[in-house]
Amino acid sequence: MSNLITSKEIIEKTGISRATLNNYIKLGILPKPIVGRPLSGQQGVKQIGYFPPESLECIFKVKLLKTQGHSIADIAAIFRKDEEETAPSGSQVQPQDERGGQDSRQSRGKVSSACSSGNLSVTICDIDSPAYLVNHNFEIEWINKPAEDLIFKQRVRSLVDIESRNVFRLLLNQGLGSTGQSWQELITLNFTILQKAIDKDRLGNLFKGMTRSESELMQGLFESRKPAASRDAFYHLPVSVVADDRSRKTYWVHTMTFREGIFFVFLPDEGINSEFLDMLTHREKVINALLRNRMPSLVSLGVLVADLQDSVKISAELLPGQYFELINGLWEVVGPTFERYGGIYGKHAGDGMLYYFIHKNDGNYLMNALDCALEIREVVSEFSSRWRAKKSWNNELFLNTGINEGQEFFGTIHSARNVEFTALGDTINIAGRLSEFARNGEIWTTKNLISKLSQEERETICFGIYQKNRSGRMFIRDSFSRISDLVAEDPQHYRHFESFPGLPITLIEKKVNLLTDHQEPGSGLSA
Repeated sequence: MSNLITSKEIIEKTGISRATLNNYIKLGILPKPIVGRPLSGQQGVKQIGYFPPESLECIFKVKLLKTQGHSIADIAAIFRKDEEETAPSGSQVQPQDERGGQDSRQSRGKVSSACSSGNLSVTICDIDSPAYLVNHNFEIEWINKPAEDLIFKQRVRSLVDIESRNVFRLLLNQGLGSTGQSWQELITLNFTILQKAIDKDRLGNLFKGMTRSESELMQGLFESRKPAASRDAFYHLPVSVVADDRSRKTYWVHTMTFREGIFFVFLPDEGINSEFLDMLTHREKVINALLRNRMPSLVSLGVLVADLQDSVKISAELLPGQYFELINGLWEVVGPTFERYGGIYGKHAGDGMLYYFIHKNDGNYLMNALDCALEIREVVSEFSSRWRAKKSWNNELFLNTGINEGQEFFGTIHSARNVEFTALGDTINIAGRLSEFARNGEIWTTKNLISKLSQEERETICFGIYQKNRSGRMFIRDSFSRISDLVAEDPQHYRHFESFPGLPITLIEKKVNLLTDHQEPGSGLSA
């Protein structure tokens, strides 16, 4: 049942009533559910109905057809026709019994054929109506030419700085140079659809850099928005758009919500064809296409590179199956930590790890990278202890980490099946070199990164450099050193650092507990 969804989830995610759900089953729009015991945590019922996940797409298709004036009887006929056309040659569609639906063993195949059968004949590149994807920072990640021409009236794809592609600022700038009023309606529309992600602080950030009159105007448009959908329902809202020739045309704005953002499609009032309907019900294919074609953006980011120390030696000591078990186990234990701190996976050339931390309006991406690295070190230490007990060996597992910051172009590369995020430039190269420089689980970062933290943030971490003295080594807090000075004793071994010998770096020692750690900044600690 893990790959199915319950009737309760369908009702919560689509906003339909239980009576409507039962009616869709009776009409054959949805399959008869598989009845089973509720999962743990679902109390109050002894049995519950399970549906294929494609059922959500079927309900979305019903809502789209309703907006075009189709009756529920017409919609049921469309679904029956889809099922007949996608049934294998020589097969016969089984009649519905009086309770509706087919035998539960056929449910998954039926709904898949009705909602997402066959190859996608229409792609996002074929959309001739305005369309764009807005991320959770309200920045445009993908847009087509009709949206540039009709909605924003500028070449949005030429804006490389992602912050300059904020949907509200673009519409405001377009409106200030326009005599029409459709831009205000468009801003209100976007406020209505995106309002669940806009709290008081984020609303204030949207107004930064605006004049007082502009801020007051935007505040008024925000307050005039329509109420948000009570559940995670799809939006289908009308909007009037003024073209360059001052002609006015009504569009219906349809949205699709993904983890990566919200996809807006403006459809003419006169209707849409069945091919376009099918495209919108292939959610996974749509978002993959959007990610593959998203615009490269110049973003502020933090880069974390972590390499497994002595990986060649460890692989030589283990059977291949055991080595892959170790690597996969390591990924499994650290993955949730990267996800919790907002890390975005990037491709690493070896068996190490590369994650990007992107600048956002909520939270400090650089502190997220540092906190993530410190927590990862603890997680790896526990994982190492389990493997020492398992193998009865003396090997200690370490992830050596380098962190850097900068502004780079961030985008996607893709093969036939996968979409991978990547950034290009020295920011990534330096983070990789710092991870090679680190030993025994050390975390190294640059002076530039530390300088971009606030005073309060710097006080939460212990960083500095170890210096030799007569008694051994002394840790000097809040200090840095050039790489050339740190590798002076063994320049041959660290010759690959010669491209940036003057780079000031520092060692991240630990997280500081402000209640118990009263060490004065700049003081020395013996080691």
